[in-house]
Amino acid sequence: MSSTVGRRLTLASPRSFVRGMGQYILAIDQGTTSTRAIVFDLDFAPRATAQIELTQHYPQPGWVEHDAEEVWTATLKVCREAIAQVGGAKNIAAIGITNQRETTLVWDRATGAPVHKAIVWQDRRTADACAGLREAGHERRVQEITGLLLDPYFSATKIAWILDRDPALRGRAEKGELAFGTIETFLVWRLTNGRAHVSDVTNAARTLLFDIGKRAWSEEMCGLFKVPRALLPRTAACDAHFGDADAAHFGASIPIHGMAGDQQAALVGHGCFKPGMAKCTFGTGAFLVMNTGAAPQSSKNRLLATMGYEFAGNAAYALEGSIFSAGATMQWLRDGLKLFKSTAESEAMAASLANNGGVYLVPAFVGLGAPQWNAEARGTIVGLTRDSTQAHIARAGLEAVAYQTRDLFDALRADGAPAPAALLVDGGMTGNAWLMQFLADICEVPVERPAFQEVTALGAAELAALGAGLIPKLEGQTGAPSGRWTPAMAPNQRQELLAGWRAAMAGSLAAAGRH
Repeated sequence: MSSTVGRRLTLASPRSFVRGMGQYILAIDQGTTSTRAIVFDLDFAPRATAQIELTQHYPQPGWVEHDAEEVWTATLKVCREAIAQVGGAKNIAAIGITNQRETTLVWDRATGAPVHKAIVWQDRRTADACAGLREAGHERRVQEITGLLLDPYFSATKIAWILDRDPALRGRAEKGELAFGTIETFLVWRLTNGRAHVSDVTNAARTLLFDIGKRAWSEEMCGLFKVPRALLPRTAACDAHFGDADAAHFGASIPIHGMAGDQQAALVGHGCFKPGMAKCTFGTGAFLVMNTGAAPQSSKNRLLATMGYEFAGNAAYALEGSIFSAGATMQWLRDGLKLFKSTAESEAMAASLANNGGVYLVPAFVGLGAPQWNAEARGTIVGLTRDSTQAHIARAGLEAVAYQTRDLFDALRADGAPAPAALLVDGGMTGNAWLMQFLADICEVPVERPAFQEVTALGAAELAALGAGLIPKLEGQTGAPSGRWTPAMAPNQRQELLAGWRAAMAGSLAAAGRH
Protein backbone atom coordinates (compact mmCIF):
# COMPACT_ATOMS: atom_id res chain seq x y z
CA MET A 1 0.00 0.00 0.00
CA SER A 2 1.30 3.41 -0.90
CA SER A 3 2.10 5.51 2.14
CA THR A 4 0.89 8.49 0.11
CA VAL A 5 -2.73 7.56 0.69
CA GLY A 6 -2.37 6.57 4.34
CA ARG A 7 -5.20 4.01 4.39
CA ARG A 8 -5.54 0.37 3.47
CA LEU A 9 -8.25 -1.54 1.66
CA THR A 10 -8.39 -5.30 1.66
CA LEU A 11 -7.54 -6.18 -1.94
CA ALA A 12 -8.50 -9.29 -3.83
CA SER A 13 -5.02 -10.41 -4.91
CA PRO A 14 -4.18 -7.69 -7.45
CA ARG A 15 -2.35 -10.01 -9.87
CA SER A 16 -5.38 -12.28 -10.07
CA PHE A 17 -7.77 -9.65 -11.37
CA VAL A 18 -5.51 -7.44 -13.52
CA ARG A 19 -5.35 -10.05 -16.31
CA GLY A 20 -7.80 -9.21 -19.09
CA MET A 21 -8.87 -5.90 -17.59
CA GLY A 22 -7.56 -2.49 -16.67
CA GLN A 23 -5.11 -1.79 -13.90
CA TYR A 24 -6.59 1.54 -12.90
CA ILE A 25 -9.72 3.28 -11.65
CA LEU A 26 -10.74 6.65 -13.11
CA ALA A 27 -12.40 9.00 -10.61
CA ILE A 28 -14.33 11.98 -11.97
CA ASP A 29 -14.64 14.74 -9.35
CA GLN A 30 -16.97 17.40 -10.73
CA GLY A 31 -16.99 20.19 -8.15
CA THR A 32 -18.34 23.69 -7.78
CA THR A 33 -15.20 25.48 -8.89
CA SER A 34 -13.41 22.87 -11.00
CA THR A 35 -13.68 19.58 -12.82
CA ARG A 36 -11.00 17.02 -12.03
CA ALA A 37 -10.05 13.51 -13.08
CA ILE A 38 -7.72 11.32 -11.02
CA VAL A 39 -6.54 7.86 -12.01
CA PHE A 40 -5.80 5.53 -9.10
CA ASP A 41 -3.98 2.23 -9.21
CA LEU A 42 -5.41 -0.80 -7.45
CA ASP A 43 -3.61 0.12 -4.24
CA PHE A 44 -5.44 3.50 -4.44
CA ALA A 45 -2.34 5.54 -5.03
CA PRO A 46 -2.89 8.38 -7.54
CA ARG A 47 -1.17 7.83 -10.88
CA ALA A 48 -2.50 10.66 -13.05
CA THR A 49 -4.51 13.82 -12.65
CA ALA A 50 -5.98 16.63 -14.73
CA GLN A 51 -8.08 19.62 -13.70
CA ILE A 52 -9.95 22.55 -15.31
CA GLU A 53 -11.45 25.54 -13.49
CA LEU A 54 -15.19 26.05 -13.91
CA THR A 55 -16.76 29.41 -14.83
CA GLN A 56 -19.23 30.81 -12.29
CA HIS A 57 -22.21 32.74 -13.69
CA TYR A 58 -24.01 35.31 -11.52
CA PRO A 59 -26.95 36.62 -13.59
CA GLN A 60 -28.56 38.37 -10.60
CA PRO A 61 -27.68 38.92 -6.93
CA GLY A 62 -28.09 35.61 -5.12
CA TRP A 63 -28.22 33.61 -8.37
CA VAL A 64 -25.43 31.18 -9.28
CA GLU A 65 -25.33 29.11 -12.46
CA HIS A 66 -23.03 26.77 -14.37
CA ASP A 67 -22.99 26.07 -18.09
CA ALA A 68 -23.71 22.34 -18.40
CA GLU A 69 -22.01 22.15 -21.77
CA GLU A 70 -18.85 23.61 -20.23
CA VAL A 71 -19.07 21.00 -17.46
CA TRP A 72 -19.40 18.22 -20.05
CA THR A 73 -16.60 19.50 -22.27
CA ALA A 74 -14.28 19.91 -19.28
CA THR A 75 -15.14 16.41 -18.03
CA LEU A 76 -14.21 14.85 -21.36
CA LYS A 77 -10.99 16.86 -21.54
CA VAL A 78 -9.69 16.02 -18.05
CA CYS A 79 -10.66 12.36 -18.39
CA ARG A 80 -8.88 12.05 -21.72
CA GLU A 81 -5.78 13.77 -20.34
CA ALA A 82 -5.65 11.55 -17.25
CA ILE A 83 -6.36 8.36 -19.23
CA ALA A 84 -3.60 9.20 -21.71
CA GLN A 85 -1.13 9.52 -18.83
CA VAL A 86 -1.67 5.85 -17.91
CA GLY A 87 -1.52 4.42 -21.40
CA GLY A 88 -5.11 4.63 -22.63
CA ALA A 89 -8.61 3.40 -21.89
CA LYS A 90 -7.61 -0.25 -22.13
CA ASN A 91 -5.97 0.20 -18.72
CA ILE A 92 -9.08 1.60 -16.99
CA ALA A 93 -11.13 -1.06 -15.20
CA ALA A 94 -13.96 1.20 -14.01
CA ILE A 95 -15.12 4.77 -13.52
CA GLY A 96 -16.27 6.35 -10.27
CA ILE A 97 -18.08 9.69 -10.16
CA THR A 98 -18.45 12.22 -7.38
CA ASN A 99 -20.06 15.62 -7.77
CA GLN A 100 -21.29 18.90 -6.39
CA ARG A 101 -24.66 18.02 -4.90
CA GLU A 102 -28.10 19.66 -5.36
CA THR A 103 -27.02 21.55 -8.50
CA THR A 104 -30.00 21.15 -10.82
CA LEU A 105 -30.26 20.41 -14.54
CA VAL A 106 -33.22 19.70 -16.82
CA TRP A 107 -32.55 18.54 -20.38
CA ASP A 108 -34.28 17.27 -23.50
CA ARG A 109 -34.35 13.47 -23.61
CA ALA A 110 -34.23 13.44 -27.41
CA THR A 111 -31.27 15.79 -27.90
CA GLY A 112 -29.55 15.80 -24.51
CA ALA A 113 -29.53 19.62 -24.62
CA PRO A 114 -30.19 21.43 -21.31
CA VAL A 115 -33.26 23.68 -21.32
CA HIS A 116 -31.58 26.10 -18.88
CA LYS A 117 -28.20 26.62 -17.30
CA ALA A 118 -27.51 24.46 -14.24
CA ILE A 119 -28.80 26.14 -11.08
CA VAL A 120 -26.03 25.73 -8.49
CA TRP A 121 -26.55 24.59 -4.90
CA GLN A 122 -25.52 28.07 -3.68
CA ASP A 123 -28.33 29.73 -5.65
CA ARG A 124 -31.03 31.50 -3.59
CA ARG A 125 -33.63 32.38 -6.25
CA THR A 126 -36.29 30.12 -4.73
CA ALA A 127 -36.07 31.56 -1.22
CA ASP A 128 -39.59 33.03 -1.45
CA ALA A 129 -41.02 29.72 -2.65
CA CYS A 130 -39.43 27.94 0.30
CA ALA A 131 -40.70 30.58 2.71
CA GLY A 132 -44.21 30.17 1.34
CA LEU A 133 -44.13 26.42 1.85
CA ARG A 134 -42.74 26.89 5.34
CA GLU A 135 -45.44 29.40 6.26
CA ALA A 136 -48.06 26.97 4.96
CA GLY A 137 -46.84 24.43 7.53
CA HIS A 138 -45.16 21.91 5.24
CA GLU A 139 -41.66 21.81 6.72
CA ARG A 140 -42.37 19.22 9.41
CA ARG A 141 -43.72 16.73 6.89
CA VAL A 142 -40.87 17.46 4.48
CA GLN A 143 -38.37 16.72 7.23
CA GLU A 144 -40.14 13.51 8.24
CA ILE A 145 -39.90 12.09 4.72
CA THR A 146 -36.71 13.56 3.29
CA GLY A 147 -34.66 14.41 6.40
CA LEU A 148 -34.13 17.88 4.92
CA LEU A 149 -35.49 21.37 5.59
CA LEU A 150 -37.19 23.84 3.29
CA ASP A 151 -34.36 25.82 1.75
CA PRO A 152 -33.39 26.90 -1.78
CA TYR A 153 -30.18 24.90 -1.29
CA PHE A 154 -31.97 21.72 -2.41
CA SER A 155 -33.10 20.68 -5.88
CA ALA A 156 -36.91 20.47 -5.85
CA THR A 157 -37.75 24.17 -5.89
CA LYS A 158 -35.04 24.71 -8.52
CA ILE A 159 -36.72 22.14 -10.77
CA ALA A 160 -40.10 23.83 -10.30
CA TRP A 161 -38.57 27.23 -11.09
CA ILE A 162 -37.14 25.94 -14.38
CA LEU A 163 -40.45 24.38 -15.41
CA ASP A 164 -42.58 27.35 -14.37
CA ARG A 165 -40.61 29.91 -16.34
CA ASP A 166 -42.17 28.48 -19.53
CA PRO A 167 -45.55 26.65 -19.53
CA ALA A 168 -44.40 24.59 -22.51
CA LEU A 169 -41.56 23.12 -20.44
CA ARG A 170 -43.90 21.89 -17.73
CA GLY A 171 -46.12 20.28 -20.32
CA ARG A 172 -43.15 18.55 -21.94
CA ALA A 173 -41.94 17.36 -18.52
CA GLU A 174 -45.32 15.82 -17.76
CA LYS A 175 -45.22 13.99 -21.11
CA GLY A 176 -41.82 12.50 -20.26
CA GLU A 177 -39.93 14.49 -22.90
CA LEU A 178 -37.53 16.08 -20.38
CA ALA A 179 -35.14 14.62 -17.82
CA PHE A 180 -33.92 15.96 -14.49
CA GLY A 181 -30.64 15.21 -12.88
CA THR A 182 -28.02 16.53 -10.57
CA ILE A 183 -24.55 16.67 -12.09
CA GLU A 184 -23.68 12.98 -11.73
CA THR A 185 -26.88 11.97 -13.51
CA PHE A 186 -26.18 14.37 -16.36
CA LEU A 187 -22.62 13.06 -16.72
CA VAL A 188 -23.78 9.43 -16.82
CA TRP A 189 -26.42 10.36 -19.41
CA ARG A 190 -23.78 11.95 -21.61
CA LEU A 191 -21.15 9.26 -21.01
CA THR A 192 -23.61 6.52 -21.97
CA ASN A 193 -25.03 8.54 -24.89
CA GLY A 194 -28.44 8.70 -23.23
CA ARG A 195 -28.71 5.01 -22.41
CA ALA A 196 -28.69 5.50 -18.62
CA HIS A 197 -30.79 7.97 -16.62
CA VAL A 198 -29.74 7.15 -13.06
CA SER A 199 -28.69 8.67 -9.74
CA ASP A 200 -27.29 7.13 -6.60
CA VAL A 201 -29.10 7.29 -3.27
CA THR A 202 -26.79 9.92 -1.73
CA ASN A 203 -27.48 12.43 -4.49
CA ALA A 204 -31.19 11.56 -4.68
CA ALA A 205 -31.42 12.22 -0.95
CA ARG A 206 -30.48 15.89 -1.54
CA THR A 207 -33.40 16.75 -3.81
CA LEU A 208 -36.31 17.11 -1.30
CA LEU A 209 -38.05 14.42 -3.37
CA PHE A 210 -36.55 11.24 -1.88
CA ASP A 211 -37.97 9.22 1.01
CA ILE A 212 -34.80 8.34 2.90
CA GLY A 213 -36.52 5.73 5.05
CA LYS A 214 -37.83 3.82 2.02
CA ARG A 215 -34.88 4.83 -0.19
CA ALA A 216 -37.27 5.65 -3.02
CA TRP A 217 -38.82 8.68 -4.71
CA SER A 218 -41.74 10.11 -2.76
CA GLU A 219 -44.95 10.68 -4.72
CA GLU A 220 -46.09 12.97 -1.90
CA MET A 221 -43.04 15.21 -2.21
CA CYS A 222 -43.29 15.24 -6.01
CA GLY A 223 -46.85 16.51 -5.58
CA LEU A 224 -45.92 19.12 -2.99
CA PHE A 225 -43.13 20.59 -5.10
CA LYS A 226 -44.98 20.13 -8.41
CA VAL A 227 -42.24 18.00 -9.94
CA PRO A 228 -43.52 15.49 -12.53
CA ARG A 229 -42.46 11.97 -11.63
CA ALA A 230 -41.56 11.36 -15.27
CA LEU A 231 -38.59 13.71 -14.91
CA LEU A 232 -36.79 11.67 -12.29
CA PRO A 233 -34.00 9.12 -12.81
CA ARG A 234 -33.94 5.65 -11.34
CA THR A 235 -31.87 5.35 -8.18
CA ALA A 236 -29.25 2.80 -7.18
CA ALA A 237 -26.73 1.98 -4.46
CA CYS A 238 -23.35 3.73 -4.56
CA ASP A 239 -21.56 0.63 -5.87
CA ALA A 240 -24.09 -0.23 -8.60
CA HIS A 241 -23.37 -0.63 -12.29
CA PHE A 242 -24.63 2.72 -13.57
CA GLY A 243 -23.95 2.08 -17.25
CA ASP A 244 -20.99 1.99 -19.61
CA ALA A 245 -19.15 5.00 -20.98
CA ASP A 246 -19.40 4.78 -24.75
CA ALA A 247 -16.21 3.81 -26.57
CA ALA A 248 -16.47 6.97 -28.67
CA HIS A 249 -15.53 9.10 -25.67
CA PHE A 250 -12.29 7.45 -24.54
CA GLY A 251 -11.41 4.82 -27.15
CA ALA A 252 -12.92 1.89 -25.27
CA SER A 253 -16.13 1.20 -23.37
CA ILE A 254 -15.60 1.58 -19.61
CA PRO A 255 -18.12 0.53 -16.94
CA ILE A 256 -19.29 3.10 -14.38
CA HIS A 257 -19.41 1.31 -11.05
CA GLY A 258 -19.25 3.88 -8.25
CA MET A 259 -21.10 7.09 -7.50
CA ALA A 260 -21.73 9.37 -4.52
CA GLY A 261 -22.23 13.06 -3.82
CA ASP A 262 -19.03 14.82 -2.86
CA GLN A 263 -19.55 14.87 0.92
CA GLN A 264 -20.67 11.24 1.04
CA ALA A 265 -17.73 10.22 -1.15
CA ALA A 266 -15.46 11.97 1.36
CA LEU A 267 -17.17 10.04 4.18
CA VAL A 268 -16.20 6.83 2.35
CA GLY A 269 -12.71 8.13 1.53
CA HIS A 270 -12.08 8.87 5.20
CA GLY A 271 -13.27 5.40 6.17
CA CYS A 272 -16.12 6.67 8.38
CA PHE A 273 -17.89 3.32 8.44
CA LYS A 274 -18.79 3.22 12.15
CA PRO A 275 -21.56 5.24 13.83
CA GLY A 276 -20.13 8.32 15.54
CA MET A 277 -17.28 8.81 13.07
CA ALA A 278 -17.28 12.31 11.56
CA LYS A 279 -15.50 14.19 8.83
CA CYS A 280 -15.55 17.81 7.69
CA THR A 281 -14.58 18.97 4.23
CA PHE A 282 -13.39 22.57 3.98
CA GLY A 283 -13.82 23.65 0.38
CA THR A 284 -15.97 26.41 -1.11
CA GLY A 285 -18.32 25.64 1.75
CA ALA A 286 -17.73 23.35 4.72
CA PHE A 287 -19.68 20.17 5.37
CA LEU A 288 -19.66 18.26 8.65
CA VAL A 289 -21.04 14.74 8.24
CA MET A 290 -21.41 12.13 11.01
CA ASN A 291 -22.26 8.47 10.42
CA THR A 292 -25.36 7.70 12.51
CA GLY A 293 -25.80 4.04 11.59
CA ALA A 294 -28.39 1.87 9.87
CA ALA A 295 -31.49 4.01 10.56
CA PRO A 296 -32.19 7.69 9.84
CA GLN A 297 -31.97 9.94 12.90
CA SER A 298 -34.18 13.01 12.77
CA SER A 299 -32.62 16.24 13.99
CA LYS A 300 -34.40 18.57 16.38
CA ASN A 301 -31.67 21.17 15.91
CA ARG A 302 -31.95 21.88 12.20
CA LEU A 303 -29.28 19.51 10.98
CA LEU A 304 -29.98 17.37 7.95
CA ALA A 305 -30.70 13.66 8.12
CA THR A 306 -29.41 12.16 4.90
CA MET A 307 -27.97 9.07 3.26
CA GLY A 308 -24.37 8.41 4.23
CA TYR A 309 -23.82 5.66 1.67
CA GLU A 310 -25.18 2.34 0.42
CA PHE A 311 -22.84 -0.37 -0.79
CA ALA A 312 -22.43 -4.14 -0.53
CA GLY A 313 -26.08 -4.40 0.47
CA ASN A 314 -25.66 -2.17 3.54
CA ALA A 315 -26.92 1.38 4.01
CA ALA A 316 -25.73 3.98 6.51
CA TYR A 317 -27.36 7.27 7.36
CA ALA A 318 -25.78 10.50 8.49
CA LEU A 319 -26.45 13.82 10.13
CA GLU A 320 -24.99 16.73 8.21
CA GLY A 321 -24.40 20.41 8.79
CA SER A 322 -23.71 22.61 5.78
CA ILE A 323 -21.73 25.86 5.93
CA PHE A 324 -22.19 27.85 2.74
CA SER A 325 -19.02 29.99 2.89
CA ALA A 326 -15.66 28.64 4.05
CA GLY A 327 -13.03 28.82 1.33
CA ALA A 328 -15.41 31.23 -0.43
CA THR A 329 -14.92 33.65 2.48
CA MET A 330 -11.17 33.71 2.02
CA GLN A 331 -11.59 34.01 -1.73
CA TRP A 332 -13.73 37.12 -1.17
CA LEU A 333 -11.16 38.62 1.19
CA ARG A 334 -8.50 37.99 -1.47
CA ASP A 335 -10.37 38.99 -4.62
CA GLY A 336 -13.02 41.38 -3.28
CA LEU A 337 -11.24 43.26 -0.51
CA LYS A 338 -7.71 42.61 -1.85
CA LEU A 339 -6.41 41.89 1.66
CA PHE A 340 -3.78 39.47 0.35
CA LYS A 341 -2.56 38.09 -2.97
CA SER A 342 -2.75 34.45 -1.94
CA THR A 343 -5.04 32.81 0.61
CA ALA A 344 -1.92 31.11 2.02
CA GLU A 345 -0.85 34.54 3.32
CA SER A 346 -3.81 34.57 5.70
CA GLU A 347 -2.09 32.05 7.99
CA ALA A 348 0.83 34.37 8.75
CA MET A 349 -1.52 37.36 9.07
CA ALA A 350 -3.66 35.57 11.65
CA ALA A 351 -0.65 34.27 13.55
CA SER A 352 0.87 37.77 13.72
CA LEU A 353 -1.85 38.93 16.11
CA ALA A 354 -2.00 38.25 19.82
CA ASN A 355 -5.80 38.02 19.61
CA ASN A 356 -8.67 38.84 17.28
CA GLY A 357 -9.10 42.38 18.64
CA GLY A 358 -12.83 41.78 19.04
CA VAL A 359 -13.35 41.62 15.25
CA TYR A 360 -15.83 39.04 13.92
CA LEU A 361 -16.93 38.29 10.35
CA VAL A 362 -20.24 36.51 9.72
CA PRO A 363 -19.90 35.24 6.12
CA ALA A 364 -23.59 35.12 5.20
CA PHE A 365 -22.93 36.11 1.60
CA VAL A 366 -25.64 33.76 0.28
CA GLY A 367 -27.54 33.39 3.53
CA LEU A 368 -26.72 30.98 6.34
CA GLY A 369 -26.83 27.20 6.28
CA ALA A 370 -27.04 24.95 9.33
CA PRO A 371 -28.15 25.36 11.99
CA GLN A 372 -29.65 28.81 11.28
CA TRP A 373 -31.01 28.13 7.76
CA ASN A 374 -31.71 31.79 7.05
CA ALA A 375 -31.76 32.63 3.35
CA GLU A 376 -32.12 36.38 4.05
CA ALA A 377 -29.06 36.78 6.28
CA ARG A 378 -26.19 38.79 4.81
CA GLY A 379 -22.55 39.11 5.74
CA THR A 380 -21.40 41.44 8.50
CA ILE A 381 -18.12 42.53 10.06
CA VAL A 382 -18.42 43.75 13.64
CA GLY A 383 -16.07 44.99 16.35
CA LEU A 384 -13.96 47.31 14.21
CA THR A 385 -11.93 50.05 15.92
CA ARG A 386 -9.22 52.45 14.73
CA ASP A 387 -6.74 49.76 15.81
CA SER A 388 -8.23 47.14 13.47
CA THR A 389 -6.02 46.12 10.55
CA GLN A 390 -6.19 43.95 7.47
CA ALA A 391 -4.79 41.14 9.59
CA HIS A 392 -7.75 41.36 11.98
CA ILE A 393 -10.23 40.96 9.12
CA ALA A 394 -8.24 38.10 7.60
CA ARG A 395 -8.14 36.38 10.98
CA ALA A 396 -11.87 36.97 11.44
CA GLY A 397 -12.50 35.17 8.15
CA LEU A 398 -10.53 32.14 9.30
CA GLU A 399 -12.06 32.16 12.77
CA ALA A 400 -15.56 32.25 11.25
CA VAL A 401 -14.96 28.83 9.70
CA ALA A 402 -14.16 27.36 13.11
CA TYR A 403 -17.05 29.11 14.88
CA GLN A 404 -19.54 27.84 12.31
CA THR A 405 -18.15 24.33 12.71
CA ARG A 406 -18.58 24.66 16.49
CA ASP A 407 -22.23 25.64 15.91
CA LEU A 408 -22.68 22.36 14.03
CA PHE A 409 -21.02 20.36 16.82
CA ASP A 410 -23.32 22.01 19.36
CA ALA A 411 -26.32 20.98 17.24
CA LEU A 412 -25.00 17.40 16.99
CA ARG A 413 -24.57 17.23 20.77
CA ALA A 414 -28.07 18.61 21.31
CA ASP A 415 -29.38 15.86 19.01
CA GLY A 416 -27.70 13.26 21.22
CA ALA A 417 -24.96 12.33 18.77
CA PRO A 418 -21.82 10.84 20.33
CA ALA A 419 -18.69 12.95 20.58
CA PRO A 420 -16.26 11.75 17.89
CA ALA A 421 -12.80 10.60 18.94
CA ALA A 422 -11.42 12.94 16.28
CA LEU A 423 -12.67 15.17 13.49
CA LEU A 424 -11.27 13.95 10.16
CA VAL A 425 -10.70 16.86 7.79
CA ASP A 426 -9.94 17.44 4.13
CA GLY A 427 -10.07 20.27 1.62
CA GLY A 428 -7.85 23.17 0.68
CA MET A 429 -8.23 25.05 3.96
CA THR A 430 -6.68 22.21 5.94
CA GLY A 431 -3.27 23.37 4.69
CA ASN A 432 -3.60 26.31 7.10
CA ALA A 433 -2.08 24.99 10.33
CA TRP A 434 -3.15 28.06 12.32
CA LEU A 435 -6.79 27.45 11.35
CA MET A 436 -6.59 23.74 12.15
CA GLN A 437 -5.30 24.48 15.66
CA PHE A 438 -7.99 27.11 16.18
CA LEU A 439 -10.59 24.61 14.94
CA ALA A 440 -9.42 22.02 17.48
CA ASP A 441 -9.45 24.65 20.23
CA ILE A 442 -12.90 26.03 19.49
CA CYS A 443 -14.59 22.68 18.80
CA GLU A 444 -12.83 20.89 21.70
CA VAL A 445 -11.97 17.88 19.56
CA PRO A 446 -8.72 16.57 18.06
CA VAL A 447 -8.44 17.35 14.35
CA GLU A 448 -6.75 14.88 11.98
CA ARG A 449 -5.74 15.47 8.37
CA PRO A 450 -4.94 12.43 6.23
CA ALA A 451 -1.78 12.24 4.17
CA PHE A 452 -3.76 12.13 0.91
CA GLN A 453 -6.07 15.12 0.59
CA GLU A 454 -8.17 14.21 -2.44
CA VAL A 455 -10.47 12.19 -0.22
CA THR A 456 -13.59 12.82 -2.30
CA ALA A 457 -12.08 11.37 -5.47
CA LEU A 458 -10.59 8.54 -3.42
CA GLY A 459 -14.04 7.61 -2.11
CA ALA A 460 -15.46 7.52 -5.63
CA ALA A 461 -12.57 5.31 -6.78
CA GLU A 462 -13.06 2.92 -3.87
CA LEU A 463 -16.78 2.58 -4.59
CA ALA A 464 -16.01 1.88 -8.25
CA ALA A 465 -13.45 -0.76 -7.33
CA LEU A 466 -15.94 -2.40 -4.97
CA GLY A 467 -18.73 -2.29 -7.54
CA ALA A 468 -16.47 -3.76 -10.22
CA GLY A 469 -15.53 -6.66 -7.95
CA LEU A 470 -11.89 -5.64 -7.68
CA ILE A 471 -11.96 -5.61 -3.88
CA PRO A 472 -14.17 -7.61 -1.51
CA LYS A 473 -14.85 -4.84 1.01
CA LEU A 474 -13.91 -1.39 2.23
CA GLU A 475 -12.07 -0.94 5.50
CA GLY A 476 -11.10 1.99 7.67
CA GLN A 477 -8.03 4.16 7.63
CA THR A 478 -4.57 3.06 8.60
CA GLY A 479 -1.32 4.96 8.65
CA ALA A 480 -0.38 8.17 10.39
CA PRO A 481 -2.20 11.39 9.47
CA SER A 482 -0.18 14.19 7.92
CA GLY A 483 -1.28 16.54 10.67
CA ARG A 484 -2.94 16.29 14.08
CA TRP A 485 -4.01 19.14 16.31
CA THR A 486 -5.30 18.75 19.87
CA PRO A 487 -7.25 21.32 21.90
CA ALA A 488 -4.97 23.59 23.92
CA MET A 489 -7.05 26.72 24.57
CA ALA A 490 -8.04 27.72 28.09
CA PRO A 491 -11.79 27.21 28.70
CA ASN A 492 -12.41 30.82 29.73
CA GLN A 493 -10.74 32.10 26.56
CA ARG A 494 -12.84 29.76 24.44
CA GLN A 495 -16.06 30.88 26.10
CA GLU A 496 -15.16 34.55 25.65
CA LEU A 497 -14.51 34.04 21.95
CA LEU A 498 -17.71 32.05 21.47
CA ALA A 499 -19.73 34.72 23.27
CA GLY A 500 -18.39 37.31 20.83
CA TRP A 501 -19.26 35.08 17.89
CA ARG A 502 -22.80 34.48 19.09
CA ALA A 503 -23.35 38.21 19.52
CA ALA A 504 -22.09 38.82 15.97
CA MET A 505 -24.34 36.07 14.61
CA ALA A 506 -27.34 37.50 16.48
CA GLY A 507 -26.65 40.87 14.90
CA SER A 508 -26.53 39.35 11.41
CA LEU A 509 -29.81 37.53 11.95
CA ALA A 510 -31.46 40.65 13.40
CA ALA A 511 -30.41 42.65 10.35
CA ALA A 512 -31.88 39.95 8.10
CA GLY A 513 -35.21 40.32 9.87
CA ARG A 514 -35.37 44.00 8.95
CA HIS A 515 -35.25 43.34 5.18
